Amino acid sequence: MVPSTFLRSKAARCLPVVLAALLFAGCGTQQTQDQSASHLEGTAQADSGYYLQQMQQSANDSKTNWQLLAIRALLKEGKSQQAMELFGQLPNELNDEQRLEQSLLAVEIKLAQQDFKGAEALLAKIDPNGLSNNQQIRFWADGIASQQGKPTLTLLRALIAQEPLLKAVPEKQKNIDATWQALSAMTQEQANALVINADENVLQGWLDLQRVWFDNRNDVSMMKAGIKDWQTRYPQNPGAKLLPTQLVNVQSFKPASTNKIALLLPLNGQAAVFGRAIQQGFEAAKNGISPVSGSAVPEQVAQAASTNNVVSPSQAEITDLTTPQTQPVQAPVPAQAPVQSVTTTPQQQEQEQAPATTAPATPAAQPAATNPSAELKIYDTTTQPMSQILSQAQQDGVTLVVGPLLKNNVDDLLKSNTPLNVLALNQPESVSNRANICYFALSPEDEARDAARHIHDQGKQAPLLLVPRSALGDRVTRAFADEWQSLGGATVLQQKFGSLSELRGGVNGGSGIALTGSPVTTSQNQPQSVTIGDLTIPAPPSDAQISSGGKVDAAYIVATAQEIAFIKPMIAMRNGSQGGATLYASSRSAQGVAGPDFRLEMEGLQYSEIPMLAGSNPSLMQQALRAVNNDYSLARLYAMGADAWSLANHFSQMRQVPGFELNGNTGDLTATQDCVINRKLSWLKYQQGQVVSAN
Repeated sequence: MVPSTFLRSKAARCLPVVLAALLFAGCGTQQTQDQSASHLEGTAQADSGYYLQQMQQSANDSKTNWQLLAIRALLKEGKSQQAMELFGQLPNELNDEQRLEQSLLAVEIKLAQQDFKGAEALLAKIDPNGLSNNQQIRFWADGIASQQGKPTLTLLRALIAQEPLLKAVPEKQKNIDATWQALSAMTQEQANALVINADENVLQGWLDLQRVWFDNRNDVSMMKAGIKDWQTRYPQNPGAKLLPTQLVNVQSFKPASTNKIALLLPLNGQAAVFGRAIQQGFEAAKNGISPVSGSAVPEQVAQAASTNNVVSPSQAEITDLTTPQTQPVQAPVPAQAPVQSVTTTPQQQEQEQAPATTAPATPAAQPAATNPSAELKIYDTTTQPMSQILSQAQQDGVTLVVGPLLKNNVDDLLKSNTPLNVLALNQPESVSNRANICYFALSPEDEARDAARHIHDQGKQAPLLLVPRSALGDRVTRAFADEWQSLGGATVLQQKFGSLSELRGGVNGGSGIALTGSPVTTSQNQPQSVTIGDLTIPAPPSDAQISSGGKVDAAYIVATAQEIAFIKPMIAMRNGSQGGATLYASSRSAQGVAGPDFRLEMEGLQYSEIPMLAGSNPSLMQQALRAVNNDYSLARLYAMGADAWSLANHFSQMRQVPGFELNGNTGDLTATQDCVINRKLSWLKYQQGQVVSAN
């Protein structure tokens, strides 16, 4: 038997060990609680599984902290449904720190649901001054995400407030670049309408830099000097310390050489007529024989056009140049022998073309200077593979390529990875940003995007597209709908029509055309992910039926002149002459056939047109129409050739200077970040038998 004294002494010896174990256990619990609190104020780098496990093993405030962290991690992982369920299980009793985290998570759930207005409303209830540093970064990132990239005063203020909270230089640069992107995306009218507070010194500095850019964006040397002066006047502005990347590019700007230009065009086969028209316009601009002698009023333009009614509306779609098998157009362009590479001189060009006037001038407010001494080499893209033509051009010492024109040739050019600077005269289905390539297309999609902007600017909210039942109609529909929704518009409706005989049958049958259609599904009305700082939240899937935004108040019609002569009366037949919807049309319906009867029949219809044919450059218009025997489709390509010369001479500015703009003959031209040239067209309207400006 063990003596009792031994047992007592053993127990006495074990007691300190037990007490120590209990003490350490208590310390471990305290450490877990502190760890959850510190995680809550931090960036929450662990995955949701870890936080859920910690939540199950904890109690009270510690459990709630882990629950909040799990919700944040679930959102980051795209598990928004699970995050919302866990959010709904939060206890009613929360401490102040937990309530702040709950309020931020509520905003981020709204963003995951694409409820941007709801997110804005919740953000307005949060005082950022009560948040920790990391929570403030998230707060302002949530505010930035809620603006969806739209250039607003709210977005600028959120970016400016977030910048001093960021520590890493790459994060600061990203913030400054985003601030500048918002500023440069504004029009001058939007910028002038901004009203800021007297104490917003940083924002005032940014707006002054924006004014420097607006005033000098077409003069690189002046812009360089203006930026340097701005940095001197605002030394404490974040943008002065870390210049936006786009403006750094301006500081290092070097003009591209245009001493020897290659023009790549189809000069044989079915597309040759298009290539010749562009060549004529390019050479005319190069040699300074595209004069301006004032602006014609739209009525004069329409009346002049109607006296030469020689155009078949089937020629209207001039730039559906997707393959070499483009339908031929009979136009009086002189036949020439097959050409692989031709060097032209000013004397030869003067023999080929008779100028409209002997007084050389420039076709736009900001043109390229004429340069008859520049060497121009012309390559026929129908004679050799694109890779061989580009290799030959490089051997010939070419410094800049203009073309090719056909879409399949542009695709081949991209596959070649040529080091030459290229102004392509078409664009691929998917544009990638390449430092040496810009894209200038005269396409129906480009015109549809401009129509979306014009109709949106006129305050319309529920547009209907009336398009042909064809690949053209599908492409125009996608382009319009994508642009409309990028502007914040609701769902676009579409209705397709058939052949002329079908339209004629509809008129005879008295059925008319109802202003209704089916919703257009685009990439933009599918669920999209939302990025909040380093947090990417995929939107939840939605099977909800898309509905229209209400009664149709605008109809955009893509039709030939013959087709629209049936379509417009059929709309009135079904809806009445005062149907309430404004009618718009593409230039496809304006082919020089606007006689008095046609103009009266089209009363109230607005249509887009390139500025040259809308009266901005009557001398060049006369010259172009004479060169192509009054074919309006080819006249547009002639104007494209003239603009291609100006764009080629501003190649480096298009690639390196943000906000590049040129007042061209085919539109007011601007370049995107991918160096895709956008066109803002002129809009005209039929009114009391005349053609007037729609603005």
